[in-house]
Amino acid sequence: MTENAFNDFFQAEAKMFLLATIRIALSEDGPDLTSMGLFEQDDIATAQIIAKEDTVISGLPLINLILEFADQENKCQVHLNVDEGDKISKGTLIAAIQGPAGLLLKAERVILNFISHMSGIATETRKYVDALDHSETILLDTRKTLPGLRYPEKYAVLCGGAKNHRLNLVEMLMLKDNHIDRAGSITAAVEKLRAKYGEDCPPIEVECRNQDEVDEAVATKVERIMLDNMTFDEAKAAIATIPDEIETEISGNVTLETIAKLAEAGPDYISVGRITHSAKCSDMSMQIIPM
Repeated sequence: MTENAFNDFFQAEAKMFLLATIRIALSEDGPDLTSMGLFEQDDIATAQIIAKEDTVISGLPLINLILEFADQENKCQVHLNVDEGDKISKGTLIAAIQGPAGLLLKAERVILNFISHMSGIATETRKYVDALDHSETILLDTRKTLPGLRYPEKYAVLCGGAKNHRLNLVEMLMLKDNHIDRAGSITAAVEKLRAKYGEDCPPIEVECRNQDEVDEAVATKVERIMLDNMTFDEAKAAIATIPDEIETEISGNVTLETIAKLAEAGPDYISVGRITHSAKCSDMSMQIIPM
Protein backbone atom coordinates (compact mmCIF):
# COMPACT_ATOMS: atom_id res chain seq x y z
CA MET A 1 0.00 0.00 0.00
CA THR A 2 1.06 3.59 -0.59
CA GLU A 3 0.48 6.97 1.04
CA ASN A 4 -2.18 7.51 -1.61
CA ALA A 5 -4.10 4.54 -0.17
CA PHE A 6 -3.90 6.17 3.26
CA ASN A 7 -5.19 9.48 1.90
CA ASP A 8 -7.95 7.74 -0.05
CA PHE A 9 -9.16 6.03 3.14
CA PHE A 10 -8.84 8.98 5.51
CA GLN A 11 -11.13 11.47 3.83
CA ALA A 12 -13.89 13.64 5.28
CA GLU A 13 -15.41 11.92 8.32
CA ALA A 14 -12.64 9.33 8.63
CA LYS A 15 -9.93 12.02 8.75
CA MET A 16 -11.95 14.09 11.21
CA PHE A 17 -12.11 11.15 13.64
CA LEU A 18 -8.42 10.33 13.15
CA LEU A 19 -7.26 13.87 13.86
CA ALA A 20 -9.53 14.08 16.90
CA THR A 21 -8.00 10.86 18.25
CA ILE A 22 -4.46 12.15 17.72
CA ARG A 23 -5.35 15.39 19.48
CA ILE A 24 -6.76 13.49 22.45
CA ALA A 25 -3.71 11.20 22.64
CA LEU A 26 -1.33 14.16 22.85
CA SER A 27 -3.58 16.05 25.25
CA GLU A 28 -3.62 13.08 27.63
CA ASP A 29 0.15 13.49 28.08
CA GLY A 30 0.06 17.22 28.70
CA PRO A 31 3.29 19.23 28.34
CA ASP A 32 6.48 17.18 28.37
CA LEU A 33 8.14 18.86 31.33
CA THR A 34 11.06 16.41 31.26
CA SER A 35 12.09 17.25 27.69
CA MET A 36 11.29 20.95 28.14
CA GLY A 37 13.66 21.04 31.09
CA LEU A 38 16.47 19.25 29.27
CA PHE A 39 16.50 20.42 25.65
CA GLU A 40 16.49 23.74 23.80
CA GLN A 41 14.50 24.24 20.60
CA ASP A 42 17.68 24.17 18.49
CA ASP A 43 18.82 20.82 19.93
CA ILE A 44 18.42 18.63 16.83
CA ALA A 45 18.48 14.85 17.16
CA THR A 46 17.82 11.78 15.04
CA ALA A 47 15.51 8.98 16.15
CA GLN A 48 15.07 5.54 14.65
CA ILE A 49 11.98 3.36 14.86
CA ILE A 50 13.03 -0.29 14.96
CA ALA A 51 10.93 -3.46 14.70
CA LYS A 52 11.56 -5.73 17.67
CA GLU A 53 9.68 -8.64 16.10
CA ASP A 54 8.41 -9.76 12.69
CA THR A 55 5.40 -7.67 11.75
CA VAL A 56 3.22 -6.25 8.99
CA ILE A 57 3.51 -2.48 8.97
CA SER A 58 0.59 -0.07 9.23
CA GLY A 59 0.23 3.56 10.25
CA LEU A 60 3.42 5.18 8.94
CA PRO A 61 1.67 8.31 7.56
CA LEU A 62 0.57 9.06 11.12
CA ILE A 63 4.15 9.94 12.08
CA ASN A 64 4.01 13.33 10.35
CA LEU A 65 0.44 13.97 11.48
CA ILE A 66 1.37 13.38 15.12
CA LEU A 67 4.48 15.55 14.88
CA GLU A 68 2.42 18.35 13.32
CA PHE A 69 -0.11 18.20 16.15
CA ALA A 70 2.65 18.13 18.75
CA ASP A 71 4.31 21.20 17.22
CA GLN A 72 2.67 23.18 14.41
CA GLU A 73 6.07 24.30 13.14
CA ASN A 74 7.12 20.63 12.85
CA LYS A 75 10.73 21.01 11.82
CA CYS A 76 11.15 17.25 11.60
CA GLN A 77 12.16 15.28 8.52
CA VAL A 78 10.76 11.75 8.31
CA HIS A 79 12.50 9.14 6.18
CA LEU A 80 10.54 5.90 5.74
CA ASN A 81 12.51 2.72 5.12
CA VAL A 82 9.49 0.44 4.49
CA ASP A 83 6.02 0.77 2.96
CA GLU A 84 2.56 0.28 4.38
CA GLY A 85 1.59 -3.38 4.32
CA ASP A 86 5.19 -4.62 4.11
CA LYS A 87 5.97 -7.75 6.08
CA ILE A 88 9.25 -7.04 7.83
CA SER A 89 11.56 -8.97 10.12
CA LYS A 90 12.85 -8.28 13.60
CA GLY A 91 15.54 -5.59 13.63
CA THR A 92 14.32 -3.77 10.51
CA LEU A 93 14.73 0.00 10.48
CA ILE A 94 11.19 1.25 9.93
CA ALA A 95 11.80 5.00 9.88
CA ALA A 96 14.33 7.67 10.80
CA ILE A 97 13.18 11.06 12.08
CA GLN A 98 15.37 14.14 12.43
CA GLY A 99 14.16 17.14 14.39
CA PRO A 100 14.13 18.92 17.74
CA ALA A 101 14.96 16.42 20.48
CA GLY A 102 12.17 17.68 22.72
CA LEU A 103 9.56 17.22 19.99
CA LEU A 104 10.76 13.72 19.13
CA LEU A 105 10.56 12.63 22.74
CA LYS A 106 7.17 14.24 23.35
CA ALA A 107 5.71 12.46 20.31
CA GLU A 108 7.56 9.17 20.82
CA ARG A 109 4.97 7.23 22.83
CA VAL A 110 1.98 8.47 20.84
CA ILE A 111 3.66 7.52 17.56
CA LEU A 112 4.59 4.07 18.87
CA ASN A 113 1.16 3.49 20.40
CA PHE A 114 -0.55 4.09 17.07
CA ILE A 115 1.91 2.26 14.82
CA SER A 116 2.41 -0.76 17.09
CA HIS A 117 -1.36 -1.16 17.57
CA MET A 118 -2.16 -0.78 13.89
CA SER A 119 0.72 -3.04 12.85
CA GLY A 120 -0.49 -5.68 15.29
CA ILE A 121 -3.90 -5.65 13.62
CA ALA A 122 -2.33 -5.78 10.15
CA THR A 123 -0.15 -8.71 11.25
CA GLU A 124 -3.07 -10.68 12.68
CA THR A 125 -5.17 -9.91 9.61
CA ARG A 126 -2.44 -11.20 7.28
CA LYS A 127 -2.47 -14.57 9.07
CA TYR A 128 -6.18 -15.00 8.33
CA VAL A 129 -5.79 -13.76 4.76
CA ASP A 130 -3.00 -16.28 4.19
CA ALA A 131 -5.24 -19.03 5.58
CA LEU A 132 -7.78 -18.21 2.87
CA ASP A 133 -5.24 -18.36 0.04
CA HIS A 134 -6.72 -21.58 -1.31
CA SER A 135 -10.19 -20.10 -1.70
CA GLU A 136 -12.04 -17.18 -3.28
CA THR A 137 -13.55 -16.18 0.07
CA ILE A 138 -12.78 -12.62 1.19
CA LEU A 139 -11.90 -11.80 4.79
CA LEU A 140 -13.88 -8.99 6.42
CA ASP A 141 -13.51 -7.16 9.70
CA THR A 142 -16.37 -6.18 12.05
CA ARG A 143 -17.36 -3.19 14.20
CA LYS A 144 -15.65 -4.82 17.19
CA THR A 145 -13.17 -1.96 17.44
CA LEU A 146 -12.00 0.31 20.25
CA PRO A 147 -14.13 3.44 20.66
CA GLY A 148 -12.49 6.33 18.83
CA LEU A 149 -10.07 4.03 16.98
CA ARG A 150 -12.40 2.40 14.46
CA TYR A 151 -10.98 4.15 11.43
CA PRO A 152 -7.27 3.53 12.08
CA GLU A 153 -8.08 -0.06 13.06
CA LYS A 154 -10.10 -0.68 9.92
CA TYR A 155 -7.39 0.94 7.83
CA ALA A 156 -4.90 -1.45 9.43
CA VAL A 157 -7.12 -4.33 8.30
CA LEU A 158 -6.68 -3.11 4.72
CA CYS A 159 -2.90 -3.06 5.22
CA GLY A 160 -3.18 -6.70 6.28
CA GLY A 161 -4.87 -7.61 3.00
CA ALA A 162 -8.51 -7.96 4.07
CA LYS A 163 -11.51 -5.73 3.36
CA ASN A 164 -13.76 -3.67 5.56
CA HIS A 165 -17.33 -4.69 6.36
CA ARG A 166 -19.25 -1.49 7.10
CA LEU A 167 -17.47 1.51 8.55
CA ASN A 168 -20.63 2.74 10.23
CA LEU A 169 -24.37 2.10 10.53
CA VAL A 170 -25.11 4.02 7.33
CA GLU A 171 -23.21 2.04 4.70
CA MET A 172 -25.25 -1.13 5.18
CA LEU A 173 -28.39 -1.97 7.15
CA MET A 174 -27.90 -5.13 9.20
CA LEU A 175 -30.81 -6.98 10.72
CA LYS A 176 -29.48 -8.83 13.75
CA ASP A 177 -31.39 -11.14 16.06
CA ASN A 178 -32.58 -8.33 18.32
CA HIS A 179 -33.90 -6.31 15.37
CA ILE A 180 -35.71 -9.35 13.96
CA ASP A 181 -37.18 -10.46 17.27
CA ARG A 182 -38.44 -6.95 18.04
CA ALA A 183 -39.83 -6.35 14.52
CA GLY A 184 -41.62 -9.70 14.56
CA SER A 185 -39.95 -11.37 11.59
CA ILE A 186 -37.31 -10.96 8.91
CA THR A 187 -39.98 -10.18 6.34
CA ALA A 188 -41.58 -7.49 8.48
CA ALA A 189 -38.22 -5.89 9.25
CA VAL A 190 -37.11 -5.80 5.60
CA GLU A 191 -40.44 -4.35 4.48
CA LYS A 192 -40.25 -1.61 7.09
CA LEU A 193 -36.72 -0.63 6.09
CA ARG A 194 -37.53 -0.48 2.39
CA ALA A 195 -40.71 1.51 3.08
CA LYS A 196 -38.76 3.92 5.29
CA TYR A 197 -35.85 4.62 2.94
CA GLY A 198 -37.37 3.91 -0.47
CA GLU A 199 -35.03 4.15 -3.45
CA ASP A 200 -32.26 5.45 -1.19
CA CYS A 201 -32.33 2.33 0.99
CA PRO A 202 -28.78 1.11 1.65
CA PRO A 203 -27.99 -2.59 1.07
CA ILE A 204 -29.61 -4.87 3.63
CA GLU A 205 -27.89 -7.79 5.32
CA VAL A 206 -29.78 -10.29 7.44
CA GLU A 207 -28.19 -12.31 10.23
CA CYS A 208 -29.65 -15.83 10.11
CA ARG A 209 -29.46 -18.42 12.86
CA ASN A 210 -30.99 -21.41 11.06
CA GLN A 211 -32.24 -22.66 7.72
CA ASP A 212 -35.78 -21.37 8.24
CA GLU A 213 -34.44 -17.83 8.64
CA VAL A 214 -32.22 -18.29 5.58
CA ASP A 215 -35.23 -19.30 3.51
CA GLU A 216 -37.20 -16.28 4.71
CA ALA A 217 -34.28 -13.92 4.00
CA VAL A 218 -33.89 -15.35 0.49
CA ALA A 219 -37.58 -14.69 -0.18
CA THR A 220 -37.12 -11.00 0.69
CA LYS A 221 -34.27 -10.70 -1.83
CA VAL A 222 -31.91 -8.87 0.49
CA GLU A 223 -28.39 -8.09 -0.69
CA ARG A 224 -26.48 -10.30 1.78
CA ILE A 225 -27.18 -13.13 4.19
CA MET A 226 -24.96 -13.74 7.20
CA LEU A 227 -24.82 -17.26 8.60
CA ASP A 228 -24.29 -16.67 12.29
CA ASN A 229 -22.57 -19.29 14.47
CA MET A 230 -23.58 -22.18 12.22
CA THR A 231 -21.60 -25.39 12.03
CA PHE A 232 -19.70 -26.15 8.84
CA ASP A 233 -22.37 -28.60 7.67
CA GLU A 234 -25.18 -26.15 8.44
CA ALA A 235 -23.43 -23.31 6.64
CA LYS A 236 -22.62 -25.42 3.59
CA ALA A 237 -26.21 -26.63 3.31
CA ALA A 238 -27.55 -23.08 3.73
CA ILE A 239 -25.25 -21.60 1.11
CA ALA A 240 -26.46 -24.20 -1.38
CA THR A 241 -29.97 -22.75 -1.07
CA ILE A 242 -28.97 -19.09 -1.52
CA PRO A 243 -29.07 -17.76 -5.11
CA ASP A 244 -25.89 -16.30 -6.57
CA GLU A 245 -27.27 -12.76 -6.66
CA ILE A 246 -27.38 -12.71 -2.85
CA GLU A 247 -23.98 -12.45 -1.16
CA THR A 248 -23.16 -14.87 1.64
CA GLU A 249 -21.14 -14.33 4.80
CA ILE A 250 -20.08 -16.66 7.59
CA SER A 251 -19.55 -15.13 11.02
CA GLY A 252 -19.29 -16.07 14.67
CA ASN A 253 -16.39 -17.56 16.65
CA VAL A 254 -14.19 -17.94 13.57
CA THR A 255 -10.58 -18.73 14.50
CA LEU A 256 -7.34 -19.16 12.60
CA GLU A 257 -7.74 -22.90 13.06
CA THR A 258 -11.27 -23.04 11.62
CA ILE A 259 -11.34 -20.39 8.89
CA ALA A 260 -9.85 -22.49 6.09
CA LYS A 261 -12.39 -25.26 6.63
CA LEU A 262 -15.26 -22.78 6.78
CA ALA A 263 -14.17 -21.33 3.44
CA GLU A 264 -14.78 -24.75 1.89
CA ALA A 265 -18.51 -24.14 2.45
CA GLY A 266 -18.24 -21.55 -0.33
CA PRO A 267 -19.17 -18.20 1.28
CA ASP A 268 -18.35 -14.93 -0.46
CA TYR A 269 -17.11 -13.52 2.84
CA ILE A 270 -16.00 -14.57 6.30
CA SER A 271 -16.00 -11.87 8.97
CA VAL A 272 -13.68 -12.09 11.96
CA GLY A 273 -13.83 -9.84 15.02
CA ARG A 274 -10.58 -11.23 16.43
CA ILE A 275 -8.42 -9.40 13.90
CA THR A 276 -9.27 -6.11 15.62
CA HIS A 277 -10.46 -6.85 19.15
CA SER A 278 -7.82 -9.47 20.00
CA ALA A 279 -4.77 -8.48 17.97
CA LYS A 280 -1.54 -8.09 19.96
CA CYS A 281 0.42 -4.87 19.52
CA SER A 282 3.59 -5.31 17.48
CA ASP A 283 6.73 -4.70 19.48
CA MET A 284 8.81 -1.77 18.24
CA SER A 285 10.92 0.97 19.74
CA MET A 286 12.12 4.50 19.01
CA GLN A 287 15.69 5.21 19.92
CA ILE A 288 17.60 8.50 19.80
CA ILE A 289 20.95 8.03 18.10
CA PRO A 290 23.72 8.98 20.57
CA MET A 291 25.63 12.19 19.82
